[in-house]
Amino acid sequence: MSDTFATPWALLIGSSFAFSGLFYHLYQEKKKEISQLKEIPKFQPNHHLLKILKASPHHRLQYVAVEGVIQPDGEPIASQFVPKCFGVVQKVIIQENWKVWNSVTNQWTDKTMNKKVTSNAVPFSLVSPGAYIPDTLLKVQSPLEASGDFLELVHKQRKFSQGGVVDAVLQGVSGERPVSQDVREEMLTVGKPLTAFGEVVLEYGEKISIHPPRDGRTYVLMAGDHRSFIQRHEGTAGWWKALAALCGITGSAVLAGLIYDATKGHGDRRK
Repeated sequence: MSDTFATPWALLIGSSFAFSGLFYHLYQEKKKEISQLKEIPKFQPNHHLLKILKASPHHRLQYVAVEGVIQPDGEPIASQFVPKCFGVVQKVIIQENWKVWNSVTNQWTDKTMNKKVTSNAVPFSLVSPGAYIPDTLLKVQSPLEASGDFLELVHKQRKFSQGGVVDAVLQGVSGERPVSQDVREEMLTVGKPLTAFGEVVLEYGEKISIHPPRDGRTYVLMAGDHRSFIQRHEGTAGWWKALAALCGITGSAVLAGLIYDATKGHGDRRK
């Protein structure tokens, strides 16, 4: 087999095994992450959590997961664009898309300008899923400081710019022209399930709250219940495992084919 013919196959085999190793490493890391997540104690806002907090030192749990349904403590936030859509956290993102003339390449290039993000939140709590009249509330503190995928896209719109002849002349002189404006509204809506990871504290009376951990661990809010959160991670791990197997099988199949062809060719020459 000539070097010119063998080099592409060698690159394919090497790349397949390299990607297989990379994907398997990501699979192992995700498995480790899932194992650590499952070790975090899980609760719901109910008397069981209240009882454990009363028995705990300093009436606090350093890092736990609590799942519940979102309930505003007062008036919720109304969506700016969607009727009868209410939430407790709102983020509105507005950005402008422009075309800028590049004198080097003599082409118009895309550029995002004047991005504006407005965030708003009102006090809210989590209640036990399925509770008709909730008797135990978990107040969620500092939601804007939390990381995680907990906001839902409720509105998305692109408005295209409409300019006249004068605007076109000015744009030609300045080398910049507006194309469109993107508007996005994301909300944490009322009545949706939410899982919070943080430090839970029993405060005066029987009021329970969750807030950013004092030990530096990540304060996380995730849309959905705890089970679906774990299942999403397991789904990602499954993809890494499947990709590792696919790349490994591909590399092995190509290598076996080349070995077979080389052996067959050597046998034919001996005849």
